[in-house]
Parts: sequence; structure tokens; C-alpha cells
Amino acid sequence: MTSIRALAGACAAAFASLCAVVAPVQAQTYPTRSVTMIVPFAAGGPTDVIARIVTAHMAQTLGQSIIIENVVGAGGTTATTRAARAANDGYTLITGHMGTHAASVPLYPKLAYHPEKDFEPIALLAGTPILILARKDFPPKDLKEFVTYVKANAEKVNAAHAGIGSVSHVSCELLHSILDIKPVGVPFNGTGPAMNALVAGQVDYMCDQIVNAVPQINAGTIKAYAIATPERNPSLPNVPTTAEAGLPAFQAQAWNAMFAPKGTSPAILASLNAAAVKALDDENVRKRLLELGSVIPGPADRTPEALAALVKSEIAKWSPVLKPAT
Repeated sequence: MTSIRALAGACAAAFASLCAVVAPVQAQTYPTRSVTMIVPFAAGGPTDVIARIVTAHMAQTLGQSIIIENVVGAGGTTATTRAARAANDGYTLITGHMGTHAASVPLYPKLAYHPEKDFEPIALLAGTPILILARKDFPPKDLKEFVTYVKANAEKVNAAHAGIGSVSHVSCELLHSILDIKPVGVPFNGTGPAMNALVAGQVDYMCDQIVNAVPQINAGTIKAYAIATPERNPSLPNVPTTAEAGLPAFQAQAWNAMFAPKGTSPAILASLNAAAVKALDDENVRKRLLELGSVIPGPADRTPEALAALVKSEIAKWSPVLKPAT
């Protein structure tokens, strides 16, 4: 009997030891299959472009493909809700932004997720300055004329956006609050389709992230009145800042970041963060992002803790601006 008990005890100890070894080994081998990256807007928009550039490099580091899945609807909240409810095994992630993970809180009182409570932050991927854009034949020649014109024609002009809560929507809401106007909003399933409508002259103007606009501005298919940052952007050196152009109160910069469902293991989050950081340090990735006008976050801003702090501060920033719009 004693020998049987001793054998049972030895087996239990061996099993415990094996479990202790297997857990970290499993974490170290992640991922063992392809990872799905949800992008909450149509293909071709700023979030989609940034996600594709960064995840292509991350896939090389992780040794598995990262499949982009574009899920549109409700200003990005449909896709974000889906991501929040996904299994927290590291195989379903989301590239969100200021709209989905901050502005959505005051805009959607019955929001099915909470950015702080339902997600694990992974890494900030890029900052994206906001531009005031218009169709190429929109009458105003500069920002001062634009302000005068839209104030005088607020009931006639329209502003394109990618849905309630999207960056293009909330940044123009800020602009409209400063100008004290309420023009007609024209929603699309992403800023890609919205930009296409602007190029085609089907809408009057929009506030959009620089990543979506540089090629069109350089091609002369749309107008750029100003960039809403303190300094000009190297990718658009001829576009004045809002301060230079006469509207210093309008300052806006969006951001794109990577998140996982709440409860994803720290080991998996660490692997994903390391892969994202490595991508942001890659010369080719940086070149592509900078050419599009993105602001690449420095080392201190790439940590999960820094992203968590950013989400918290952005919710506080946008809540007083957007609550009156709900």
C-alpha cells in the first residue's frame, strides 16, 4: 500500500511538473496557425492601409500569416463588438482607432463593448494627422474662404464620413462645433468609399486622416485646405497648418492601434507587441508609413501600458465634444 501511495504521489508530482513546462512551451510556440486581424472599415481606408503594412511584417516575425478581415458597419462598432466577443486565444485581433476605442463611448450610449474593459491593448501603430479636404471644384480657395462659405451655406453643403463614431465623423464634429454649424452628413462604409465620392465630386468636403489623402492631394483630384497639427507634415509640405491658415482652434490627430479580446494571455500579448515593435523599427515599414504622412510612435509610446493610458485620455477628451451630438 505504501509503495502504491508513493507511486501515486510521484506521478502527481511528475504531472504537475509536466504542466509547468508545457504552459510556457505553448505560449512560446504561438501562433501555430494563421491569425485574423479585423479591420472595422472597408478596404482602402487609413486603418486598413496601416494594418496591412504593419501586419505583413509581423507575419514574418511570428511565422504565420495574418489575414485581414474587413468588417463594416456602425462607424466601426459592429466589427469592434465582434472582436470583443471573440475567443481570447490570440487568433482574433483588431486594429482599432480613436473612433472605435474612444469616441464610440460618448456617441453610443448602448455600446455593446467598452474599450477599456473588453480589450487588452497591444501596441500603438501610427498617428494620423487630420486634414480639411474638399472636392477639387469646391468654391473656397483657402481655409478662411472655406470657413466663410460653409457658415453662409451650412444648410446646403454636406460632409462625407465613414459612419457615426468614425475618425472622419468625430473630427468634423469638432470642426463643426468650433464653427457652430450643423451641415448635412453623408455616411459611407469607410473612408475609402467616402474619398472616392469626394474625388468624384459627389460630396462637398470631409475631415480625413492623412494616410487616405496624400495620393489624391498630390494628384490634384481633391483640395486640401489645412492640416490640423502644430507643424506641417513632410509628406505634404505645401499644405498649411490650421493655425497658419487662420483656424488655430482646430487641432486633431487620430491614431491606429492593435487590440486583443480581454483575458488574452500576457505571453501572447508580449509576443504580439514584440512583433509590432519590430515592424515599426523596420526601415521599409517606416518608409511606407512616413510616405503616407503617418507619425510613427516612439519606443515609450509602443507599450501596452502607454496604449491603455492613451485610450483612457482620449475617451476623456472626446466625451464633452461628442455628447451634445448624440
